[in-house]
Amino acid sequence: MHVADKSSVAGDAKSEDLLVMGRITAVYGIKGWVKVYSFTDPMANILDYRQWRLRYPNGREQTVKLDSGRAHGKGLIALLNGTGDRDLAQQFVGAEILVSSRDLPDAEADEYYWYQLEGLTVFAQTEDGNEINLGKVHHLMETGANDVMVVRGASGSIDRRERLIPWLEDQVVTEVNLEQGFMRVDWDPEF
Repeated sequence: MHVADKSSVAGDAKSEDLLVMGRITAVYGIKGWVKVYSFTDPMANILDYRQWRLRYPNGREQTVKLDSGRAHGKGLIALLNGTGDRDLAQQFVGAEILVSSRDLPDAEADEYYWYQLEGLTVFAQTEDGNEINLGKVHHLMETGANDVMVVRGASGSIDRRERLIPWLEDQVVTEVNLEQGFMRVDWDPEF
């Protein structure tokens, strides 16, 4: 089992099935291109989605079509439909790029998108064989060596602590059940 794209659910957009896939960070050149910071892995995967929903810092949203995109240096650049100059492209800077979860490719068996893991209840087994609720997966983060789940205490959990639990398949994460909304981990609750 492993985690696929590094996208996460967009705030209250979960009910709309929209996922934050990246952000427009700056304009590029004079012909209307923008720089894109991608949250997908690999980062160029964001360019596979031809329709983006943009959410601006003020909450305004708009749908745009991606005309073209490519790698540039260590990042990505994109040209959005109808944007032919730098001044028009400037309006997009700072917007989050959202994509419908329905547009994602199906995950392989034992593969999960981050957004699918967020909100799962995390159970650990004690030395005496009892199962305890550690809380819910709040979000995941990439650390280089392996991904890490941020598990926060929630209703019914043993405490309100925040725990950082590595996503290590079969070593730490022993079961994921998306249908029933939980996962089991081999993790000492004192950590």
